[in-house]
Amino acid sequence: MHATPTTTPPTRWLRSVIMFMSGQTVSLFGSMLVQYAVFWYLTLEFKSGWIMTLAAVFGFLPQAIVSVFGGVWADRHNRKYLIIVADASIAVTTLALAILLMTGEAPLWAIFLTLAIRSAGAGVQTPAVSAMIPQITPAPHLIRVNGILQSINSAMALLVPAAAGALFAITAQAAGSSTAALVPIFFIDVVTAAIGIGLLAFVRVSRVERSGDAETGYLTDLVDGVKYVATHSFLRWLLVLFAIVFILTVAPSNLTPLMLVRTFGTGNESLDIANLTILEIAFSVGMMLGGILIATVFAKVNRIGAIVVSSFVFGALSIGLGFSPNTIVFFAFMFLVGLAVPFFSTASMTLIQETVEPERQGRVFGFVSIVMAVAMPFGMVILGPLADIVAIETLLVAAGLLTFVIVGIAILSPAGRRATAAAKIMTANSGTTTAASDDSAPGAGGEGLFDAAPIQNAAASGSAGAASASMADSINEMRDPKE
Repeated sequence: MHATPTTTPPTRWLRSVIMFMSGQTVSLFGSMLVQYAVFWYLTLEFKSGWIMTLAAVFGFLPQAIVSVFGGVWADRHNRKYLIIVADASIAVTTLALAILLMTGEAPLWAIFLTLAIRSAGAGVQTPAVSAMIPQITPAPHLIRVNGILQSINSAMALLVPAAAGALFAITAQAAGSSTAALVPIFFIDVVTAAIGIGLLAFVRVSRVERSGDAETGYLTDLVDGVKYVATHSFLRWLLVLFAIVFILTVAPSNLTPLMLVRTFGTGNESLDIANLTILEIAFSVGMMLGGILIATVFAKVNRIGAIVVSSFVFGALSIGLGFSPNTIVFFAFMFLVGLAVPFFSTASMTLIQETVEPERQGRVFGFVSIVMAVAMPFGMVILGPLADIVAIETLLVAAGLLTFVIVGIAILSPAGRRATAAAKIMTANSGTTTAASDDSAPGAGGEGLFDAAPIQNAAASGSAGAASASMADSINEMRDPKE
């Protein structure tokens, strides 16, 4: 028997959404500062594919492990408190590393340990944040709220690299050490986390109650979540597509800073930091514009069409990055990658929110986090060591070509055909959202799921070379530590 949620979005939902997004934005500012600073430090200090691989493993694999339980917790407990506890834990860990660095020590194990703890906190926080958005937002406004949140995150991603680059360069030059440049950035993250927690405390969020079912144990909930995903044809297909994109496009994109320093390096650390900053700003400008477009012009775009077309576009842009002859072209392709991200990540998140019952969304988003967090280090374990043997340009081109082939197979396979068939059925329904489950599992209520043409027309409308990620935002989440 499927339980039905007894909680509904509050009447004053807009105030709750604004407070929630404000808190996440402030917290994101500090988290992104740390993200850029740490990875730039490792890139400039070691210029090693192996080091970047270890950073990816410690930065994302713990999230996959914790997400197994984080999704269940998000469905059983107050999501606001889970976010607060996770954010506070991350801040305390960052503060401890800052104090250690003040002593002049910068052991790699301490940096990797901090990355691992921050990643574990994200394993609790990410499914709670993703599941909390539809809890406080009425269904008709979900796509717009997700698009706005993506745009805010992208705007922050535009401003933060410039701030991080300036802070990193100035403090490194003043102290004569790139290690010392990390300390003030870590302290800023602690302060912004405290502000974010304070804002979130004012958002009224109740626990999602499950009527009609007896209280079950954690293991039962976890097994139920696994069975739900296993019998949900669309979710299975979407998770496979997530894995493909994160292995073949997101993981290689994390090598672009290393390629920038190696291929287009100036030999001057300040100029290299400036180029790394421009690279991130180009990506962020594109992502901000993409978020604005999907929140306005493309608010009623075919969700699956956007996901499929953007997946192909990622492959094409990966090839373009590999063939970039200079930094200008390289930055331009990164801008286009950012532009494509919201069409994949926002459409994916909205589809899940619209088709999965609120009481199961925590577990489902937990599985999404697991797939993303495992696929990223898996891709880096292969590509990182190869980057010390083979030119990164070659790896980017090969990954792009593989994306075309494997995504094409995923779409034309029986599972892909079943998913598109389910999309047609949902399109034919009279404005109510149903779950695309093999066993007809009920979906959450909401507006019509597919407002545009069928998936085949949407996929055909993108030319072979024009089809393309955090992911709160799927791909952006992998490039930035938090929603």
